[in-house]
Amino acid sequence: MALAGVRVIELAGLAPAPFCGMILADFGAKVIRVDRTKTGMSLDTQARGKRSVAINLKTSEGVSLLKKLCLQSDVVLEPYRKGLLSRLGRSGEKPYAPLNLIADFAGGGLSCALGIVLALLERERSGRGQIIDASMVEGAAYVGSFAWKSQSIGMWDRPRGENMLDSGAPFYDTYQTSMENTWPGRHRTAVLHSTAEGRIFTERFASKSQEDWSQVFDGTDACVTPVLSFGQVSSHPHNQERNSFLTDSNGEESPRPAPVLSRTPAEPSLSSDPFIGEHTVEVLNEYGFKSEDIEQMMTHGVVEGDAIKAKL
Repeated sequence: MALAGVRVIELAGLAPAPFCGMILADFGAKVIRVDRTKTGMSLDTQARGKRSVAINLKTSEGVSLLKKLCLQSDVVLEPYRKGLLSRLGRSGEKPYAPLNLIADFAGGGLSCALGIVLALLERERSGRGQIIDASMVEGAAYVGSFAWKSQSIGMWDRPRGENMLDSGAPFYDTYQTSMENTWPGRHRTAVLHSTAEGRIFTERFASKSQEDWSQVFDGTDACVTPVLSFGQVSSHPHNQERNSFLTDSNGEESPRPAPVLSRTPAEPSLSSDPFIGEHTVEVLNEYGFKSEDIEQMMTHGVVEGDAIKAKL
């Protein structure tokens, strides 16, 4: 895989850093998540392909151990945050948050992964490492470059909800089909536009089912697609043809890594996510620590690990 041989230390956190770590693991990096000790359960739902080491960073010995692991690694992911919704929402309504896809995952995790890959590539020429400062605010703004720069051509120069691509145009919106198909998750009535065109779109789409409209537009050069729930997405013909979703050993579905490389594609792990401290002994052995030293650190509460749980 593309990142085979790259060692990554990821300090446990939420959302952006774990996503970045999962991307690196999917493409072949050895990602070690450093968890806190005396923690019952991990909240990292993006732990695919990672291993867990539990270190007590409130002790000087734990901090020293972490530094030694970092010095023998290529990448360190540090997620602790230092302390744009103005364009999102319909006209006349308050701004709404698009889940946390823009800031946490696009502006944060994905841009951080890109920065790491760029730094690793540059290191091949210079032999020097560098710090990647991945700000979610700046990353989200960068992802939104199209909106920023399209103000000058009249595409994003009006208030929220009145532009071509933010529901201001009736031909770029979502519509309720006939009552046999409701919005995923809950029923919603159709949105009535103030323009005559908007009312026509609303009435027409409400006259047929989602399946009927899908057949009408299938194979045509028109950007009309059904709004699917999580449970429906993987069964869509397009996603099935491309194998866009994978199923892990627990039967849970998730999107496959993207983009797809022709020669060194990602090979995501399908095994269960690691529990906290599952790989403590294994990883420390790999990093050159002696068995007696590891046992001593266990005894003094510097690290945690449970080989018995690993076999369950």
